[in-house]
Formats: sequence, C-alpha cells, structure tokens
Amino acid sequence: MDEELRSLTERLRQESRGPVAFDRLLATEDHDELAEVLTAPGQPLWARELVAFRLGVAGDRRAFESLVLLLNHRDPPRCASAAHALARLGDPRTARAAAALATNELRVAYALHPVRLLVELRAPESVPALITTLERRLRPHDPYRRVALACVEGLGTLADPRARRVLKEALAHPALARAAARALGSIPEEEQAR
Repeated sequence: MDEELRSLTERLRQESRGPVAFDRLLATEDHDELAEVLTAPGQPLWARELVAFRLGVAGDRRAFESLVLLLNHRDPPRCASAAHALARLGDPRTARAAAALATNELRVAYALHPVRLLVELRAPESVPALITTLERRLRPHDPYRRVALACVEGLGTLADPRARRVLKEALAHPALARAAARALGSIPEEEQAR
C-alpha cells in the first residue's frame, strides 16, 4: 500500500464509523461496483472519496468529476488525495480543470492543491495558470501567501521563461523573495536571453 493510500484509508476508516462497508470498498477489485458508489444517491462523502481515489489511481476515468469536486473541497486532506489520484488518472481534462480551479478568485482559499497538481502535470495550461494566480497574489495584504509561495516554487520547478516577469515582481514581497530568487535561478541561461 503506498503512503497516500495508507493515509487516506486511516482518515476515512475513522470517518466511516462502520468497518464492514469501508472494508468492502477497500477490498473489492470490481471497478463497476466502485463506480456505482459515485452515482448512487445517498452515499456518504467518505465512500465517494475512497472510491474516486481508487478508481483514479487505477486510471478509470469515471472518477474524474468526483475527483475534481474533491480537489476544490474545503478540507485540505480531501484536496490532497484528489490531486494525487488526478495526477495518476491520465485524463486529458485534468490540467484544464486544475487551471480553472487555481485561477478562480472566488475559490482562491482552496487553490493550493490545484496549483501543486498543475506543477506535477507539467501541462500546457500549467505555466499560464500559475502566472495568473501569482499575479493576483502579489496585491498588498493578500491573505493567500501559501498559494503565492506554491506558485513561485512551481514556476521555479517548471523553469519556463514566461514566468520571469512575475517572479521578478515577487522579489519585492519579503515572504516570497527567497523562493522567487531560487525560481529565477532555475530558468536556464539560454532561455533568459530570449
């Protein structure tokens, strides 16, 4: 059992308060049985999350919509497990959905995991979405410094020259300056000259 699944199962086992149903969903290898939980009425959130995660890491695209909803949840552990599963799902819609969530100003409080997922995906949507999100976080007194820092670090990981301008702007923000300097240093010299 990988670390992400172990962490998820420990959390959801406590939430389920009923080991029989939980153990059945954890043990079954029948993807159709798992997918039924995603569409059946009245299913508890823990069951939907467990099933979506299992289907997602198995590459079953029926989990996509549920995982995207969980990626934008107010509970960070749910967001983290959804991001992990979405990164392994292999659905071409994932980067576009993560970019939409990361750049949605009405849900910026929940943008941390979509930002991190975009970095992991390295999709065409990743750099533009991170730049847009970071630009908005550079306003005075913005309360979402963790999101801003994730953008700066992500842009450093992606090392795309398009990020140069916004990373230079981030240098002026004490909470971001060191990470922005590292990120700027990660952009290869030949790319900087263009």
